[in-house]
Amino acid sequence: MGILNATGCSSVWGSTYPFNPYPFPWANHLFQDPTSMALGVFEGHMAKMAEGFRTVRMAELELSGEYEPAKHDEFLACFNWQQFSDEEWDLCPPVVALGGDGAMYDIGFQNLSRALMSGKPIKVVVLDTQVYSNTGGQACTSGFFGQVSDMAQFGKAIQGKREIRKEIGLIGMAHRTTYILQSAISHPAHMIEGFIQGLKLRRPALFNIYSSCQPEHGIGDDKSHNQARLAVESRAYPLFRYNPEDCVRPEDCFDLEGNPAPDHEWPVYTLKYLDGTREKTMELPFTFADFAVTEVRFRKHFRIAPPDTWNENMTPIADYLNLPEDEREGLFPYLWSVDRRNQLTRLLVAEPIVRSCEDRRDFWTMLKALAKVGDDAPDEAAIAARVKRELTGQLAANLMNLLGGDAGDAAATLTETADIPEAAASGDDNGDGNGNGDHLAPWIKSEFCTACDECIKINPAIFEYNADKKATIKDAAGGPYKDLVKAAERCTSRVIHPGTPRDPSEKGVDKLIARGSKFN
Repeated sequence: MGILNATGCSSVWGSTYPFNPYPFPWANHLFQDPTSMALGVFEGHMAKMAEGFRTVRMAELELSGEYEPAKHDEFLACFNWQQFSDEEWDLCPPVVALGGDGAMYDIGFQNLSRALMSGKPIKVVVLDTQVYSNTGGQACTSGFFGQVSDMAQFGKAIQGKREIRKEIGLIGMAHRTTYILQSAISHPAHMIEGFIQGLKLRRPALFNIYSSCQPEHGIGDDKSHNQARLAVESRAYPLFRYNPEDCVRPEDCFDLEGNPAPDHEWPVYTLKYLDGTREKTMELPFTFADFAVTEVRFRKHFRIAPPDTWNENMTPIADYLNLPEDEREGLFPYLWSVDRRNQLTRLLVAEPIVRSCEDRRDFWTMLKALAKVGDDAPDEAAIAARVKRELTGQLAANLMNLLGGDAGDAAATLTETADIPEAAASGDDNGDGNGNGDHLAPWIKSEFCTACDECIKINPAIFEYNADKKATIKDAAGGPYKDLVKAAERCTSRVIHPGTPRDPSEKGVDKLIARGSKFN
């Protein structure tokens, strides 16, 4: 790999003597220049690689007695990286431009756009801290509405940043040449898979990574991973991938995999508190405000409301956000929280955070529309047929576990003995056109689960822990078959069996079936 680094935290703090995280060719230049430098380095590097591969190809032709000057000389004279074989391409180290959001979103944005538009496979890593971290914490276009920073201070006239966040991922997609990954260190599987996919493609790739800046965000030095997770869960920083390779329609290129509760506006979390001496819980939507209150950069927008001030005009923030503007007058949005004694308290939420919640909710709605998530009306007949298939498949799986037999034989036995229509066991959808053969529901040998959390991280709508902290299937229809296969592949104790897909039209289903068959 070769790195072209924008001046900033990644060069100043990242490589402070005697440590250096860059054990490969590395160059540092002006704040805005890494992508332009990367283009030049790439061209020179590929010319050298082409020279070497040309020599190898000529030698191979000579040794095989197939070299014909009239046939081969013209091709070899113009030979370049676009004509490399897959084997040759895999030998070429990637050229990577690295910089913060200031270098890529703002000062060097035109350089970045030119690099993406070139079609050359430059790889760009953006460390998105939502602020100019290295020069005093000035406001950046990647910051959130209401964020307090230098040049976006909190006062009587202005309460923090007044513009909504620029979305570099959407801008990158508009170039139509570029692989886009938006991810965070809190979801390493999503991030690393995206890196590998983008690095292998012969096209530009933009990796936009949520990066906490502890002093500017006002968080503990050990909280980066935790805050990145909260940013994803609150829709502040949704995970997505956009791969224009071999597809045209946005829904075929776009992938929201990895986000919690993708069919809902906000995920749900459990708040634990004490009522007297008894522990109680509440299930609450996890909004952008719930994330913002954990960081000092938003702290001025929250006020504690003592219990003796509570009244009927106070409205939970999630309910307040669903009200039209004309019905909000006289109401005060608040968050439920707990104090140091774990007693319930209310935090009043200021208007800038309400605006930011709306912006993050609307952006999430836009992403779902692009990915066609939750776009289809439910088909009651298909649902009924699917339930039948899953019931039979699950019974077959349980019988297999008890008897140690084959799942297919167990399903056949159940079909003969149980009061379930044969069509359900065979996967026939009773004429609705969605039959997918012998469907086998997923199952888990829960007693051998080691509680590694991998399956829960992939899709908590499908998997959950029981009272013994052992993984179980919560809802097999809670996500795509792809999530079941990935969970099986990442399970450290190999106890997850993905079964077969309910939906034969799922993208890449043949490859998924082949991958899943190893674990059934």
